[in-house]
Amino acid sequence: MDHLQTLHGIPVLAFATNGPKLDDRSVNDFIGVVWGTEAQWLAVPLERLADGFLDLSTRIAGEVIQKFTNYRIGVAFVGDIGPWTDSSKSLRDYVYESNKGASVWFVRDQAEFAARLERR
Repeated sequence: MDHLQTLHGIPVLAFATNGPKLDDRSVNDFIGVVWGTEAQWLAVPLERLADGFLDLSTRIAGEVIQKFTNYRIGVAFVGDIGPWTDSSKSLRDYVYESNKGASVWFVRDQAEFAARLERR
């Protein structure tokens, strides 16, 4: 079940591993849920990403992330993306650059996410 939590004073909506998949068509539904909770960040497990999300050639990730950025919603994609970055230099570079920023992160688990929020 999705739940709102506060990590280091920041309201975070943590999505459950089961539920609708995040893609360029469903992103508005995710944003609507965020607005209903007034969360500033989302924690989205990899299980909730639609097929092709991590394949940059589909442009799904770019469109979804752009929407979150436009609405000033931080998003952390939670889980081991090693299998995808191992086979895609483009994705590996994208993740590296995203993780240097302040609003889109790819993290291994909730503990890494909480630690990054604490350092903000």
